[in-house]
Amino acid sequence: MSNIEIESHRNRNSISIVERPCHDKLIEWKNKAGNIIETSKNYLDDALLHATDAGNTLYEKIYHTAYDVEAWLDDSLYYDDPDDSFEEPPHPPHHGLPHRKPHHRKPHHPPHHHKSNITVYELIAKSKYTTKLAKLINDDDDLVKILNGTKANYTVFAPTDKAFEKIPKHGKEPSKEFIKDLLLYHISPEFYPAGKVLYSYTIPTLYEPSSLGHPQRLTVRGGFHGLTINFYSKIVVGNIFGTNGVIHAVDSIIIPPPKVANIINLIPTEFSTLTLGLTKTGILEKMNTTAHIGGTLFAPSNFAFKKLGPKINAFLFSKFGVPYLKALLKYHIVANQTLYSDAFYDSADDSSETKRPGGYLHFDLPTALKDRSLAVDVARYGPFVSIKINGFTRVTVHDGVAKDGVIQVVGDVLIPPKKLPGSENPIYWEGEEMSEEEFKERLDPLVEKDEIMEL
Repeated sequence: MSNIEIESHRNRNSISIVERPCHDKLIEWKNKAGNIIETSKNYLDDALLHATDAGNTLYEKIYHTAYDVEAWLDDSLYYDDPDDSFEEPPHPPHHGLPHRKPHHRKPHHPPHHHKSNITVYELIAKSKYTTKLAKLINDDDDLVKILNGTKANYTVFAPTDKAFEKIPKHGKEPSKEFIKDLLLYHISPEFYPAGKVLYSYTIPTLYEPSSLGHPQRLTVRGGFHGLTINFYSKIVVGNIFGTNGVIHAVDSIIIPPPKVANIINLIPTEFSTLTLGLTKTGILEKMNTTAHIGGTLFAPSNFAFKKLGPKINAFLFSKFGVPYLKALLKYHIVANQTLYSDAFYDSADDSSETKRPGGYLHFDLPTALKDRSLAVDVARYGPFVSIKINGFTRVTVHDGVAKDGVIQVVGDVLIPPKKLPGSENPIYWEGEEMSEEEFKERLDPLVEKDEIMEL
């Protein structure tokens, strides 16, 4: 079990640490940091200096310990819950970490990163650890004006100089437009101190691609290796406050994501079956060429297709099954409506954004399959979220942000419900074994008849 306990306080989004014996190194780090920060002129420099000296930062230790039990199993492609035990709690959601045995030691508080009397731009510009980032910002007067201004309390995910060292030395020189988009993607116009980041799933930025129709978001994940942005860029130091916002230093540059179809194609170990199906039916090309503003792809993994059984898969990928495969895959695509764990955008409704849903939200999302919608339930409990499709299928990896939408990975292939004659209530598939005949019966009314090949 862990030796550190964390309590998140919403009033200042601060983090207090309760220590138990045998953490001498962490205590020593805290004492040194406390003495220096009191007299520092650039808190970003101090924080990064001691992060380097410590090897593992205080934040990494915090998050590593906080999630030793709550390992964010929902975000694993290989996590499957046959008992579907992640149900609604009988009591109001508790926003702290799970209760542990009481103890009688006095809490020790870490040194606060005091609010500086200079802007976030000046903190970056004066730090010896963010010289490369500062140079890029200085080349753009608009960015300097933004980060020096008081129009908003900004959040900057600042790549350190070491992050820039990961770029290949002989790569092609990026355009000024790309660099501008890249930098905008590291800045949020909203205030996200560490406590708020920890309880968020996605964060809006200043980067807004035209194919998305709303601000591109960053995906936040907490796990064994700390707090990461877009699944790979780790926050190494957080809560460096300026007069107009807060800085979190990250160890990798956060690249604006490509389109949905390209992301799926780049991960064959998980989505080769889906990619084959999208290509075989011509849907992949349409996804890249058809004009749309945002969208949601509920993406079944290879394992999800395997659950259908060999007979159904053999039929779907035969020349006779292509029309059925096309109808099936259309049922996984929602155009012009983008559903994240904590935000929803409808391109036809400028006021449709929903931030940080608490409790339960229900969405009926129209799919590319004519007259067929997906019933989506989003339930949130503190830092945890559950997304279910048609009351059964769970989203196992959520918020794969893309340039033209979002990818929600589902643990089962989504099969349209069956309607019985004389009944208004559809019968949803709940994972039971299905024969090839029943599968075809469910899809027959939805298949374009002119595409069916005769035997």
